[in-house]
Amino acid sequence: MAGNAEQLGLIAMRIRDLRDIACLTSAQVAQKTGISLEEYEAYETGTRDFSFSHLFNIADALGVDISDLLTGESPKLHGYVLTRAGQGLRFNRREQYVYHHLAYNFRDKLAEPFIVTVAQDEPGAEKQAHSHEGQEFDYVLDGTLRIVLGGNELFLQAGDSVYYDSSLPHVMYALDGECRFIAVVVKEGAKA
Repeated sequence: MAGNAEQLGLIAMRIRDLRDIACLTSAQVAQKTGISLEEYEAYETGTRDFSFSHLFNIADALGVDISDLLTGESPKLHGYVLTRAGQGLRFNRREQYVYHHLAYNFRDKLAEPFIVTVAQDEPGAEKQAHSHEGQEFDYVLDGTLRIVLGGNELFLQAGDSVYYDSSLPHVMYALDGECRFIAVVVKEGAKA
């Protein structure tokens, strides 16, 4: 995968191109994603890094799979996709988060599964909370995760999990070293 700055530029270019293909204005996509036009345009020009939730919301507004934004290719597999240990599509969103998408090439997904690694945060560090449509399940594999979820503060250790409405503003912090967890984002309106 490309370096973070190069990756950011490629994603920004794909967003612009897909917005043009969809015949949408920047203002329309900003409105659909619930962010200001200024913030959206910063994402589209590659001058501002995205949180995963903003990337997810932009993909949804453009009517594409998040893999289209991350790789420039639409998912092709159906039936099943096998992802070996330590594999998956790696991408960094912001300095503190590294994602491994575990089913990026499976088409028509009802959920987006990830292994997320969060670097230990500096004491007193504050991050911007984000939200997105759908629901989310997080299961901690290693470390301690502090989640501020809809104004509530939760602490999860290895083996703990939380399932929530992801339209609630949420932000994650790693305590006592890095934290790895499984995150499964269930799309709004997904039906089995």
